[in-house]
Amino acid sequence: MSKAVEITDANFDQEVLQSDKPVLIDFWAEWCGPCRMIGPVVEEMAGEYEGKAKIGKVNVDVNPEVSIKYGIRSIPALLIFKNGEVVDQIVGAVPKTHLTKQLDAHV
Repeated sequence: MSKAVEITDANFDQEVLQSDKPVLIDFWAEWCGPCRMIGPVVEEMAGEYEGKAKIGKVNVDVNPEVSIKYGIRSIPALLIFKNGEVVDQIVGAVPKTHLTKQLDAHV
């Protein structure tokens, strides 16, 4: 079963912008309660979308460049990228059905 890919300032371009599949990125931090709630859902989706989409996580405390570039002000924030562009954004801990519906629209 796949795990969410750890996305960093260093590998963001390669893993996200150059991906040939849609990418769901979870911007999170260890101290964020809602992030800890949605984290297991994101990990679960990584297995379910294997081969169809890439699921990744960006720790905002460790990777400030990407977070600033995409204007992340509240977390958890989930951005969906397709062809190197942000095509959807979800802020807050939302139900898995909401996340899958948003991602399915771009797969």
